[in-house]
Amino acid sequence: MTYPASNRAWWGFLVVAALALTTTGCVTTGSFPSANVTNVELSEANYEIVATDVAGEASAGYILGFSAGLGVGSQMNTLALARVEGDGTLYREAIQNLWANFRAEHGDVEGRDLALVNVRFDGDALNLILYTSPTISVRADVVEFQD
Repeated sequence: MTYPASNRAWWGFLVVAALALTTTGCVTTGSFPSANVTNVELSEANYEIVATDVAGEASAGYILGFSAGLGVGSQMNTLALARVEGDGTLYREAIQNLWANFRAEHGDVEGRDLALVNVRFDGDALNLILYTSPTISVRADVVEFQD
């Protein structure tokens, strides 16, 4: 069976378009693997809890995509064609938002010996037919060390 040249051109276009869509776009695993570990000894009376349950969050928006948490810690995965909202790394933005919220209520952090303790990450995703929006939230208590 032979196909007219116009049908072959149409099928060729569809194959190229399918390949282009499957090999381009935005993908993020959203995992938060930490390569550094800091142990802080909180058994002595050399610190004060200055804030509890300080929160920060960050979101992004993608078209033609899907976001899902995998149930492993705070991991969020997104597969999408293009990012249309948000401009950075969600975990970094969430921590920056947490510190901004802390500053608004408890003053500047410069020159203070502060540490985040009891840090908790959470992920959520809004999935619509043509749009997905992952959100990362972080909550922590803040301690200040004294001399």
